[in-house]
Amino acid sequence: MKAELILENGMRFSGELFGDEREIIGEVVFTTGMGGYQESITDPSFAGQIVTMTFPLIGNYGTNSIDMESDKANMNALVVREVCDFPSNFRCEKTIDEFLKEQGVVGLCGIDTRALTRILRNHGVMKGAIVTGEISDEEAQKRISALDNSDVIMRTTCKEKYVYSSTGKTHIAFIDMGTKKNILRELAQRDAKITVFPANVSADEILESNPDMVFISNGPGDPVNAPGTVDTIKKLIGKLPIYGICLGHQLIGMALGCTTKKLKFGHHGENHPVKDHTTGKVYITSQNHNYVICNLPDDVVETFTNVNDGTCEGIRHKTLPIASVQFHPEAAPGPLDTGFLFDRFLGKEEE
Repeated sequence: MKAELILENGMRFSGELFGDEREIIGEVVFTTGMGGYQESITDPSFAGQIVTMTFPLIGNYGTNSIDMESDKANMNALVVREVCDFPSNFRCEKTIDEFLKEQGVVGLCGIDTRALTRILRNHGVMKGAIVTGEISDEEAQKRISALDNSDVIMRTTCKEKYVYSSTGKTHIAFIDMGTKKNILRELAQRDAKITVFPANVSADEILESNPDMVFISNGPGDPVNAPGTVDTIKKLIGKLPIYGICLGHQLIGMALGCTTKKLKFGHHGENHPVKDHTTGKVYITSQNHNYVICNLPDDVVETFTNVNDGTCEGIRHKTLPIASVQFHPEAAPGPLDTGFLFDRFLGKEEE
């Protein structure tokens, strides 16, 4: 079925639908990963977005039941140059077309993704719509303007408290802002007992579980739309160690007095370099976010910096056990070079 991707600046790209063949609106972003498309499709941080892959051929190794970063797909649509109909891999269970149909995700192929990426780099991420049939510019803009992603955190967080890992030396109260499964796996394999709470959990509920530390996960959207999480973190400061990744990093920063800003086109992909201020080393990291923290107060130290644009990629408090990183040390997909941070969070680096 023929379809068009229409951006809010009026530009149009013609292609063909695959996956769930229907119309959809979303925020259009690009990601630079060469692989890991199934992990990206199921990454909750992409909720509410139309995601274009810069690598031209997607689907060549199919999909499977293992490489899921949440229980379901989260992005609104996947845009690719070419989709592979005949994958070849010993782990392959379904084609990407079959997977997207099953997961209810729209696919659009056959467009010039390089040109689309250049537009997003030059003009910034923008809203867009995938439509079928002829549609006027006025009607397209009316549909696009109806997009509201302010509730994506509550759409991706767990609905109620649950225990992910029932045994371990360190009891973690884990606030699920839309977490990737691999964060939970990395913590559990380091002998952590993990109780997972929804994004709107109160500080009292956290304290009642008697944890050793608090961990705030990644998640989608603008951190200012988090459902009271910043206030919860503020009430826990000084009572428990607090650590976080991605959106969790932004929320911890806000609780400590930092501000946030939206990046022009965000950081999405598996090849983002960050510099460690402690060692001077540069690590290649996996990232997926549109917002960063800035204006750090005097009692907050920047620990990692993005080499490409100089944005803050990590912080720690000068005197309290509070630290976070903007990138994803658990990767999935991407390099595992910074996995040592989980040991640092859990105080296991010297073991």
